Amino acid sequence: MTERLQVYECNVCGNIVEVLHTGVGELVCCGQPMELHQEKADDVGEEKHVPVAEKVEDGIKVKVGSVPHPVEEEHYIEWIELIADGKVYRHFLKPGSAAQEVFAVHTDSTTAREYRRLATGIATFPARQEKKDTSR
Repeated sequence: MTERLQVYECNVCGNIVEVLHTGVGELVCCGQPMELHQEKADDVGEEKHVPVAEKVEDGIKVKVGSVPHPVEEEHYIEWIELIADGKVYRHFLKPGSAAQEVFAVHTDSTTAREYRRLATGIATFPARQEKKDTSR
């Protein structure tokens, strides 16, 4: 069973999909079941990979990592996603670009996540970082 906002990847061609509607079917690509990217439950040893969200004048700034993340061709953040008020906002990055984005969203409750691409074709999907009621 798939759930809304889950991310799956094809281990053959690298196709990535995000689920929009919960369903009972199996996602298949290139004749094989797609792999669900499990979000990590904690950030131990992942200081460079956990999104950090903060309110700024222009909206919500999401920076990947409490320490700077490498932005090399072989290892970089492919996209940053902000989920707020039932909407999904995504910013795609390229090697060499800073692993951060300011989303023009003004709300007090958000969830941020990022997708990291490695040269090996294996990607990781760190935990969501939730930011609740930032008005206090």
